[in-house]
Parts: sequence; structure tokens; C-alpha cells
Amino acid sequence: MGWVRLAGVRTAWTTVEDGDFFCPGCGGDRNYERRVGRRRLTVLGLPVATRGEVEAVVVCSSCDRHHGPEVLDQPTTTRLASMLRDAVHTVALAVLAAGGARSRTARLAAVGSMRAAGFTACDEEQLLTLLVALSADQATTGADLTDEPELRQALEPLSAHLAPAGREALLLQGARIALADGPYEEEELAALSTLGRALRIPVADVDRLLAAAPERS
Repeated sequence: MGWVRLAGVRTAWTTVEDGDFFCPGCGGDRNYERRVGRRRLTVLGLPVATRGEVEAVVVCSSCDRHHGPEVLDQPTTTRLASMLRDAVHTVALAVLAAGGARSRTARLAAVGSMRAAGFTACDEEQLLTLLVALSADQATTGADLTDEPELRQALEPLSAHLAPAGREALLLQGARIALADGPYEEEELAALSTLGRALRIPVADVDRLLAAAPERS
């Protein structure tokens, strides 16, 4: 019993990183410290030998709870809101680039969608300027906003953190823009189907949503 009181193993923690994260304990954005630890055998409170490393932990500065490093994979609510705004922007531009830009009604629907997402300064002139710039870039680089690799790169980081209803809502925003001036054009349907795949929506659900969208518009 005396030996137990005189000796023991303690963990020495070192902070190697700090920043903002979404704390699952607090349920909101907080500051964190990521700490790495090393076990040490102590005698009379003094370290005499190392006993290996322990798994890194993420410590919330508010609730002081310890979490695994995987919590840093979850974006903060601020970052998630920014990603969602960018996704609305991508969806609107993809539909317009697929043919919707020819219609002023569709352009105005896209402006309304982007303003609602937080781009309050967006107007039709700004949208047309951006579409011209994208068209010029496509002619130079061959990069097409409606290509699946381009859309996956833009949308998949967000899709991983959205519930199915959230992903479907994004697709329906694109559908409403396409339908603003009448039935879907072939190019618009192709772009919307590609958007659905990039948003990780099953093909059957994409078809169902696009078929039902005219009734909701």
C-alpha cells in the first residue's frame, strides 16, 4: 500500500494547437486546445521514466470536456453557414449556365435565391457579369461549371454535413430557377441530375424531386 502512495503514472499534456470548433458538449462554436500527452512514471511526485504516449484530445475552453480529434472534422456553425451560401451560389450558376441564363425570369429567380442565402448585394447585372466571366474561363481552361467533377468538388464537402432534407432543399432551389420560365429544358434537366449526384442524393430521389418540383413552384 505504501508503494501505491509513493509511486504512480501521470499524464503530462502539451497544447499543440488551438482554434475554433463546434463543441458537441456545449452545442455551439467554442475555442479549443488540442493536446498531446505522455505517460510518466513518478516517484514521490517526480517523473523518473516515460510510459508512452496517449491519444491526443481536444479540450473545450468553455465546458472543459475532452473529445477525440475527430470532432475537428465537423465545421463550426459559422463555417457551415458560409458553405451553405456558397452551395446556393453554385447551384444557381450551374442551372443558369445550362441554359437558364437566356431567360430574364430565370435570372431574377436566381438573384432571389442568392439574396435569400445571404448575398444581399446580388443583382441581375452582377449575375450576368459573373456568367460572362465563367464563360470566358471555360473557353480558356475547358472547365465547365456543369461538369460533375466541378460540382462534386464544390458541393461534396458540404453534403457530408447536411441531412437528406437539406440536400434535397438545395436541389429544389435549382429546380425552381429552371422552372421560372417554363418547363425544364434538356440541358437544365441534365445539370439538375448532375447536381443531385454531387449532393449525394439517390438517383430515384432526384427523379422524384424534379418531377414534383413543378407542383411546388
